[in-house]
Amino acid sequence: MADEMELEPGAGSAPDRQPDTPGAKLRMAREAMGLSLPDIATRTRIAQRQLEAVERDDYAALPGIPYAVGFARAYARAVGLDEVEIAAQVRQGVHGADLSANRYEMFEPADPARVPSRALAWTAAAIVILLVAGFTIWRMQLFTPPTSEEVAAREQTRPAAAAAPPAAVAPAAQPVVFTAVDDVWLRIYDEAGERLKDGLMKKGETFALPFAARNPMILTGRPQALSVTVGGKAVPPLGEADRTIADVPVSAEALLARDAAASTAPAARPTPSPVAAPGATAPAGSGVATPQ
Repeated sequence: MADEMELEPGAGSAPDRQPDTPGAKLRMAREAMGLSLPDIATRTRIAQRQLEAVERDDYAALPGIPYAVGFARAYARAVGLDEVEIAAQVRQGVHGADLSANRYEMFEPADPARVPSRALAWTAAAIVILLVAGFTIWRMQLFTPPTSEEVAAREQTRPAAAAAPPAAVAPAAQPVVFTAVDDVWLRIYDEAGERLKDGLMKKGETFALPFAARNPMILTGRPQALSVTVGGKAVPPLGEADRTIADVPVSAEALLARDAAASTAPAARPTPSPVAAPGATAPAGSGVATPQ
């Protein structure tokens, strides 16, 4: 009986002792999930030796307080523990280690899982260097003046320009001016229907057609009341007196072409006077003399 009494305190299954440090909690959670330290290192992008230090609560082996807290938070997130609670316990634990006295830092690092890999960082740096070098070479080529040899080579390869008469002023560059020689109503508009001039022009009033007008045209009932010049040269009237004109082009090209057509048109031939046959009597009042 005594032997049974001595065994009684150890009889039955005593509850497992719960881990009391953050490192032990992390290790137990990892083992419960069937994960190894290399698995956690892959998930968190933290070196395995640093994860081992976190599990041992060996904060002096870590670079600093912010790193210890950041690594522990990432580890807790990977195994499904409360990362805020683990981070708070790690902060309490580092106060008794040499880490708190010698390695104080102000800010915690970013989540290691979100930090770009070293290969990505080097690739980005190489791209930036190539861009800067390319831009520098482009600027040097752009602003470097050509040498005398290059200029001579270009002159030799350039075809000789044929002698040409002095270029005439482009019609579009010549101003078109309307002057009212009497009070007249008119409307000048472009091909889109936008009105450039609309209303009554008093005698002596002038209007210069905008150079940017596209295919301008005119509508008026008294074309004889308008004097039109192109580049200071008068052009023929736009229409017959007191006859309404509409959609008549009034650009410099159109007016000059109209003036050229009018100047080359053949003059009207005079009608020959009838000559009376010999012995015939001309009608009275015809003005034709009868040969005697």
